[in-house]
Amino acid sequence: MKKQAIIPLFITHMGCPHACVFCNQNAITASDTQMDSLQVREMMESKLSNLEPLGLDTLEAAFYGGSFTGLSFALQRELLGVVLPYKLSGRIQKIRLSTRPDYISTEVLELLRSYQVDIIELGVQSFDDLVLSLSNRGHTAEQTINACRLVKEYGFSLGIQLMIGLPGDSEEAAQKSALKAVEMRPDFVRIYPTVVLKDSQLADMFYHGRYIPLTTKEAVDVAKEMVRIFDQANIPIIRLGLKSTDNICTDSDLAGAYHPAFRQLVEGELAFDDLVAQLRAINLREGLVQFSAHPKSFSNLVGQKGINKRRFVELYPKIRFVYKSDCTLPERKYFLTLL
Repeated sequence: MKKQAIIPLFITHMGCPHACVFCNQNAITASDTQMDSLQVREMMESKLSNLEPLGLDTLEAAFYGGSFTGLSFALQRELLGVVLPYKLSGRIQKIRLSTRPDYISTEVLELLRSYQVDIIELGVQSFDDLVLSLSNRGHTAEQTINACRLVKEYGFSLGIQLMIGLPGDSEEAAQKSALKAVEMRPDFVRIYPTVVLKDSQLADMFYHGRYIPLTTKEAVDVAKEMVRIFDQANIPIIRLGLKSTDNICTDSDLAGAYHPAFRQLVEGELAFDDLVAQLRAINLREGLVQFSAHPKSFSNLVGQKGINKRRFVELYPKIRFVYKSDCTLPERKYFLTLL
């Protein structure tokens, strides 16, 4: 398996004048500083000194935390001009950035191509115009569709970031967003449950009863249907839920569907649903059954803290279950065998 790492270069809230209701960018990145060319070079050298001895296959420099293409062209050239020599010398292999759909144009893409940017992630959040409007995104679904098409036409790898549980969102709207995202043929997607951050507009809406966040269970139920859609289309989900290292998870004013193992919760539910369907297909009510999964998927099979094992016993008290890890099986596939 190829080993890779990303060097994150946070341009905290730079290039983004919009105040989306969910956003408190400083809480997300835990940084109040504005990135400049000197900081980019210092960060690159610091990270590379630690990463290069590891002999990784791919190293990426990635501009996160703001809307890169909302910066002035002069500043875009300045920052990319620091990173490009690292790629030309072979010290890194790829350059990635994130931005807004309404900050994509042919002029922008020509600039990015001239600096050999490889990957563009678009903060799409939703393809539903009502959700976009209530979230104060400042762009429409049609602008997103046009931006995705342009990014693909110019030969960049396309990433789509979606959020669930925004104001006006619903399970149906989230699934429609996933289906529309599939139409855009992205190379990967990220799915984030909405959380209420301190000092955000969403926090004010929450405290005044104008916004009710998804519970963790509700978010898992929505996300698992989206995962099914992307799995069927063979589109990888590179992030599902917020990382446990994000400082927002310790914010005392936090509300919403944050869980440090959100992905495992979702994949555990998918495994449970899959195996229950297999049991129902053979109408089995008693006997001895073996459930098998690849070692990397075994935790999904048993569920977080063994919850699936307990639920199987509750649903089928006359069946005895055994669990097996089998490295010959495909990942995220679950098998039932009668013993």
